[in-house]
Amino acid sequence: MAKVTRDDVARLAGTSTAVVSYVINNGPRPVAPATRERVLAAIKELGYRPDRVAQAMASRRTDLIGLIIPDARQPFFGEMAHAVEWAAAERGKMVLVGNTDYVAEREVHYLRAFLGMRVSGLILVSHALNDQAAAEIEAWDARVVLLHERPEAIDDVAVVTDDLGGAQLAVRHLLEHGYDYVACVGGTAETPAVGDPVSDHVEGWRRAMAEAGLPTEGRLFEAPYNRYDAYKVGLEILSGPDRPPAIFCSTDDQAIGLLRAARELRIDVPGELAVAGFDDIKEAALTDPPLTTVASDRSTMAQAAVDLVLDDVRVAGSRRERLKVFPSRLVVRKSCGCV
Repeated sequence: MAKVTRDDVARLAGTSTAVVSYVINNGPRPVAPATRERVLAAIKELGYRPDRVAQAMASRRTDLIGLIIPDARQPFFGEMAHAVEWAAAERGKMVLVGNTDYVAEREVHYLRAFLGMRVSGLILVSHALNDQAAAEIEAWDARVVLLHERPEAIDDVAVVTDDLGGAQLAVRHLLEHGYDYVACVGGTAETPAVGDPVSDHVEGWRRAMAEAGLPTEGRLFEAPYNRYDAYKVGLEILSGPDRPPAIFCSTDDQAIGLLRAARELRIDVPGELAVAGFDDIKEAALTDPPLTTVASDRSTMAQAAVDLVLDDVRVAGSRRERLKVFPSRLVVRKSCGCV
């Protein structure tokens, strides 16, 4: 059976191949509604399938969005990637996902690969964008939107959560229960001091403690972001002689690991230990006890990032003016001591 071509569609619809192209690509010129309907009917009758490769070569853009994230195995990033995929689908785009595993060389690898594919735009969740990665973006003159994090190496449009304010909400809430103090599980020595959400969570904890007139020295613990390593750190924290009465974790995954450690050590939560996290991943409502945490609107953030990268919005002004900050909110459950 011969392959159906654009010429075949044009003949059946009684129009030119250019008009067929305008209908398929939704532009660049307008098409009268009646003509559009004839073209669409011809496409359906003939079973025509546009050659997306040829279209991409002609326009030097594909129907793809590149999404680079640290680790899709972590629920937060998995949920974020899912939200971006849905938002992109509403705009007729597909998403290519690359996992960096927090390795700078892998980030550069995916940047080169996706930009070389002429993606329509790139959404970047970068743990610590280095100068080489920033140079790749500059060389390709790519449409880039930073999501969740805003590394210092690149000054592009960013969509983020109010991480600092959200952390303050959680720590203030724990202190309102009357605990002597709140310890904090932060990131690791490799966590960037600026532009990283976990750094902002730690700073929010410090500010809330300062407001209450409480010291923070010796009350900040380092832990990887995943629950498995955080569980091991949790065993050390909770087995020590000076076990904290309450702990704020910079991520829900860390908090889940900590809850597991408490259960293993037969420490009652929240009777003997209060716990709060950050992110409000879906599992947070299913932990035992359910986890008090800070939520961000990932669906709305993903929609904003997709719209920004596809519409190629270039926000003028200072770095602060180039940020789109979404509010965070406290989600109160039983792990903090609330009934």
